[in-house]
Amino acid sequence: MKTNQQTINQTNHKINWFQKFLMVCSGGNIHILRKTPSEWNKFSGIGGIVLFTAVFATLSAGYAMYTVFDNIWTATGFGILWGLMIFNLDRYIVSSIKKTGTWWNQILMAIPRLILATFLGIIISKPLELKIFEKEVNKQLNTIIQRNKKQLQGEMNGRILQQSGPFETEKQQIAGKTAQYQMAYDSASVELEKEILGKQSVLTSGKEGFGPNAKRKQQLKEQRRQDLENYQKQTAPRLEYLDKEISKVYTNLETERKSTETFEDKFNGFAARLQALDELGKNSAIIGLAAAFIMGLFICLEISPVLVKLISHVGPYDYLLEKTEHDFKLYSKEKIEKGKALTDFRIEDFKDNLKK
Repeated sequence: MKTNQQTINQTNHKINWFQKFLMVCSGGNIHILRKTPSEWNKFSGIGGIVLFTAVFATLSAGYAMYTVFDNIWTATGFGILWGLMIFNLDRYIVSSIKKTGTWWNQILMAIPRLILATFLGIIISKPLELKIFEKEVNKQLNTIIQRNKKQLQGEMNGRILQQSGPFETEKQQIAGKTAQYQMAYDSASVELEKEILGKQSVLTSGKEGFGPNAKRKQQLKEQRRQDLENYQKQTAPRLEYLDKEISKVYTNLETERKSTETFEDKFNGFAARLQALDELGKNSAIIGLAAAFIMGLFICLEISPVLVKLISHVGPYDYLLEKTEHDFKLYSKEKIEKGKALTDFRIEDFKDNLKK
């Protein structure tokens, strides 16, 4: 048996640089993997999935940050940083799953890792969905912007009515009273004309010419004209003040509207694009289904290393890893016991010396 073990350990197996790189990506122990050639393909496959997940995460985060900062260098730097973090996190998730132990223990150990991997898959897929449906998202964004502008205009109109309402009411009251003075003057003018022409009515004598009645009506007409002019002169400063206040309301709200519309025109950030994508999915069953498939694809990609580790049979690597950890555990326990025994011996020896 020892001879066979020595033959296995002494077999000369070489790992090329690419296999070694993928095994490092998988989170496997290279020293143990060198002794288990049958596990190389499995760990290389797991490492490849972890690597490509990190690449997709880098692209996803880079695009998301580009929509936020609109700077390619900032987006690239953050994308690389995010990709490295996802890469390291995936390596930890995969490497922390131990195949030794009961099936239920493995299931319980894998559930939180599967949940975390699913969450990461959703995070990675969303920016890539935005890029895939970029044209449709841009069109929907324009629809949202126009809708927001229309809503903004409605709110502005309401505020204009609210703020300028008292001034407009007072202007209408002044205009109404001015109209009454104007009607009184017009009525006096008509009665004077009828009196001069000799037209018979309740208020005229029916005698043609400029007689006493016509003179009285001329005086009444002049009085009505003066009343009208006096009221117009009296209310002119007030009307000018009211017009200025109304104009000020319109100017202030127009300035606010233009400033707000400027912000609305820039409504193309990451959150706005997510809103547009969500509305597209609700309005179009095809886009919603495609987005769901893309998300499912990345979720499957993210959880596949965990599933591979979970459903694969216990291999030589797992036995050697368990043996290595067990050896360290025994070594640690042995050192602790020796340390305790040595300490007890020194204490007893110290007590014996005190008694002497």
